[in-house]
Formats: sequence, structure tokens, C-alpha cells
Amino acid sequence: MDSGKKTGLRPRPNVGLGGMPADAAISKPAATLSSRPSVMQAPVLVLNATFEPINVTAVRRALVLMLKGVAQAEETNHSEVHSTSKAIQVPSVIRLLSYRHIPQQSRALSRKNILLRDRNTCQFCGILFPASELTLDHVLPRSRGGRSSWENLVASCYTCNNRKGDRTPEEAGLKLQRRPRPFTLHTSRQLMRLIGHRDEKWRKYLFY
Repeated sequence: MDSGKKTGLRPRPNVGLGGMPADAAISKPAATLSSRPSVMQAPVLVLNATFEPINVTAVRRALVLMLKGVAQAEETNHSEVHSTSKAIQVPSVIRLLSYRHIPQQSRALSRKNILLRDRNTCQFCGILFPASELTLDHVLPRSRGGRSSWENLVASCYTCNNRKGDRTPEEAGLKLQRRPRPFTLHTSRQLMRLIGHRDEKWRKYLFY
């Protein structure tokens, strides 16, 4: 993808479990919750009602699900968030109270999911970046018929994106870290296990 050009992908609403927008305002009882942004964005493992791991979400979203009675905390960490009337322990693992059918198919094609698949790592230089410092690159440029697809879009830092320009990686002297593939349930499980290495509370739900 040329630097400064649009990817052709429209931003998708971050729809969470139950069809509720993940970025929707927290309901009134939680409106006054306050904590460091890093705590509210920390990863939380989501289990189905059967204790099967199905997703990773942020603390903020996990608290929304808990306050709405959709999920309950199975594991917590040592942090707390505070409302005007009480303190709530920050969840590390939550479980849905009703079973949700998870289709065995790829996730929707979006910038967020491509960055998640590529683990916020530039696929040319191999360096980890914050999401705000990454863009999407068409491996085969759109000017040559390259499509906006899982197999042709990768995360790229702006330096590598500018260096590549309207060329293929080979023409620009760049090499892909790995071949881009669709984000499947198998990919999700791999990422859950990768994050699980950092939080021992996750391990008994992931390694079985």
C-alpha cells in the first residue's frame, strides 16, 4: 500500500458478544469507574459457559459484561477500579453465563484484526509497535491488481511502508516475516496461549 493512500477498508464497529458495541458507554453504575488507562486496556480471557476459551478482550469491556450480568469473573488480579460506591477487582478471566455458539470461520477483515493477527509487529522489519504507529500494506500493490484480502494485507511500520512504496517486497529489497493468512479460530487460540504465558491465571484454561 502506498504511503498516505487509503486501504479501501471501511472501519468496522467493534461489536462485542451479544451484538452490543464494545465501545459503547458503560452503564450508569460503572460510569464513574476510574483507573489508569493501561489497566483498563489490559487483556482479559473470555470463556464460554462451558469454560472453553473463545476470545480476548480488554478490562473495560469485561467490566461492561459483568455489570450487565452477562459474565462473571473467574480469576482476578491485584488491581481495583473504583466507582462512587464500591471498589471492583479487575478481572483476569471472565466466563459467560449463557452458552454462545462460535462459528468455525475466519474473523471479519479489518485493520484491528490484521494487527492482532500480526501481533502489532511490522511484517518487514519485525519490530513491535503500538497500533497507532502501524499501517496496513498491500503486499501486491493495488495498482497491480492487489486485493484487500487476508492474504495480501500485512501490518507495516511507516518507515517500511514508505520504503516499499508502490513496489513488491522483492523489488524494494524487503522480506516478509511470514506469509499472511486468514485469522482463523486456530490463530486466536495461538494468540491466547502466547498471552497466557504472561498471566499464570490463564494457563489452566488454555493448556489442556
